Amino acid sequence: MASGVYKVTDEFENKLAEYTGARYAVTVDNMSNALFLALMYEKVCGEEITIPSRTYPSVPCEIIHAGAKVKFKPTKGKTLTGAYQLEPTNIWDSALTFTADMYKPGTHMCISFTGPYKHFKLSKGGAILTDSHEAYLWFKRARYSGRRECSYHDDNFDMLGWNFYMMPELAARGLLLMGQFYNIDGTKKHQEDLTLPYPDLSKFKIYNSH
Repeated sequence: MASGVYKVTDEFENKLAEYTGARYAVTVDNMSNALFLALMYEKVCGEEITIPSRTYPSVPCEIIHAGAKVKFKPTKGKTLTGAYQLEPTNIWDSALTFTADMYKPGTHMCISFTGPYKHFKLSKGGAILTDSHEAYLWFKRARYSGRRECSYHDDNFDMLGWNFYMMPELAARGLLLMGQFYNIDGTKKHQEDLTLPYPDLSKFKIYNSH
């Protein structure tokens, strides 16, 4: 059980998991880093990952940073709606989806709280939803420079990680805002998937040169 500054983060993550129907939720400082951690956990280095040609530019960036290659599939129209799979992995970009019981079993679903158009307007942040206990434990430490949730004077530093931790102040705000996704009788509210316009990233050489 977490204590001190870590307790509020755990409480927010528990609320996220409960609302989305996931077994676990791990918060991070933004969804791009959530995707990166999921890709690193799945060891995609050297693989080819297929994504829609119209999506947020950080998605192909994170695929390339994780050592994989990007393959674009044509997107109908100029917009993207809802969540999609980073094929053939079990990772989903769910930046445009946030609703009750959205979690797909057996996946790592990456959600976003960044941007004024999102359902969850936290100003910044993201999370990974998963039902894998092994992945959950890895994500918790990987986002925190490989550390356990204790003072660094007490850690034995046996894992490398990244500084992707969500600040407790932001987690506390997220915990307060979770109430808007429940009805007065305690039942969960449902939100429609968002639709946003994105550029055709397949036209840019930078994503195809790695």
